[in-house]
Amino acid sequence: MKDRLVTLVGGGGFIGRYVAQALLAAGARVRVAERDPRDAWFLKPLGGLGQTQFVAADVTRPETIARAVAGADMVVNLAGSFTGDLRRIHVDGARSVAEAAARSGVEALVHVSAIGADADSPSVYASTKGAGEVAVRAAFPNATIVRPATVFGREDQFINRFAGMIARFPVVPVLRARARFQPVFVGDVAAAIVAALGAPARSGGHVYELGGPDVLTMEELHRWIAQAIGRDPAMPALPDIAGRAIAALGFLPGAPITADQWKLLQRDTVVAPGAEGLAALGVTPTPLAAVAPGWLVRYRRAGRFAVAVKG
Repeated sequence: MKDRLVTLVGGGGFIGRYVAQALLAAGARVRVAERDPRDAWFLKPLGGLGQTQFVAADVTRPETIARAVAGADMVVNLAGSFTGDLRRIHVDGARSVAEAAARSGVEALVHVSAIGADADSPSVYASTKGAGEVAVRAAFPNATIVRPATVFGREDQFINRFAGMIARFPVVPVLRARARFQPVFVGDVAAAIVAALGAPARSGGHVYELGGPDVLTMEELHRWIAQAIGRDPAMPALPDIAGRAIAALGFLPGAPITADQWKLLQRDTVVAPGAEGLAALGVTPTPLAAVAPGWLVRYRRAGRFAVAVKG
């Protein structure tokens, strides 16, 4: 990867920051494409002089994507959202990136989708992710598609969200208590993307489902987080009828879940049997317990001082 120029569309986001760091460590030059490049300036000190570039680009404006991709050796599309016009972002935007990459003759394109992507899904998020994969394949047949499970890391909006609720409230109802998850560490997702970029002859045209070593139900995940932060709230499992009623109010400010997220929870977020995954890209999955306690400590009553210091 040394001296190769890689455009990261959405490179200032949660996963993107880790992909950028992995590429910089490998000696690549990184061009971060963001709607507002200032949102990604925190990446500047992580690379050497001239190793990092920033460009304004928006997947809903194809002409900006064309400029961001021009001259790049490789491209990664990390753009995604749970809100807004998902078809414009996940389908039209993905197509714009793939078409720009094809016109520019880049060596490799990695498109970041999600486990559960299915054009026929009742969930708008999952259906647009699935349609986006189809659009990418049509424009750039040799693209590598990666489908992460629920991604966890210091800046995530998943583990941290539950930890915040468990730390604040004496009772934390659990929605879809039996739904299963296979959380994957963001650093492993980044390593997988870089591995795919580095071997397009091997990974091109493949779909990789990225999951961690742990498969947990929603209830088990809540209880694990509670134990990790030293809390013990009551965690009753809500019946689905109550969950649907709460999700129906998801359009209100501060609602814990939207109607579309409720639809996503009807399907387990786990790697499909027989699917290629992290191992196929040479990445050893990181257990949740190996890294999460290091940042979850801030949710303990006394923070780091809650941990006994051995003399």
